[in-house]
Amino acid sequence: MTITGICFWRSTIRARTTGLFWRGQSTYTQGQNPEPRIREYFYYLDHQGQLFLDDTKVKNFVTCFKDQQFLVFFFKHLKVNRSGRYQQHFPYISLCGRERNFLRFDDQPVVFTHLLSETGHLSYCGGGTKLTFPFQPHSLFMHPDSGRVYHPAPEHVGGVGLVRSALAIEFSPHFQYSSGQDSSSQPTHFQWDGQWHTLTNELLRHFAVN
Repeated sequence: MTITGICFWRSTIRARTTGLFWRGQSTYTQGQNPEPRIREYFYYLDHQGQLFLDDTKVKNFVTCFKDQQFLVFFFKHLKVNRSGRYQQHFPYISLCGRERNFLRFDDQPVVFTHLLSETGHLSYCGGGTKLTFPFQPHSLFMHPDSGRVYHPAPEHVGGVGLVRSALAIEFSPHFQYSSGQDSSSQPTHFQWDGQWHTLTNELLRHFAVN
């Protein structure tokens, strides 16, 4: 399917949403035309890696986007929003021809959902094998305040992604802590594929830690 076809498919699905919505001090209408032949749509990514229209009232598995072709296109074209529009509340944007697709998120613009053992890559945001990033065990970072786990992500989406809670739980037995420390402290090593990896905590620079 062509890029135009993808945009048209999305527009027909979203045409039902026409209300005026507020996000902070900004207002928007899904599918609005700020200038001729330009349409704008607004999205939200939750901490499970599920993508929704931002104004969807009930956000769950039933109402999230599931079409893999759409998700792959959306996230491969995602970048920092420097459009001059909605930058404060929608910090990322995915362009599709003359469509501007603005994104805000619960935590990070990338959420890793599965480990693909056959390739050694992490899959993110519903893209299956088409949205992946090499798994780097030594680069896993557990936030000392929230306990959430993070992993490097593509640079065009900020360089850091959240590890979905279900996957983080799978990883949890592989973390090692300093002698005398329990799982509420900061891990120092990660055991994977028969090796102990010293955690670099290189992602700490992306966060404000108390």
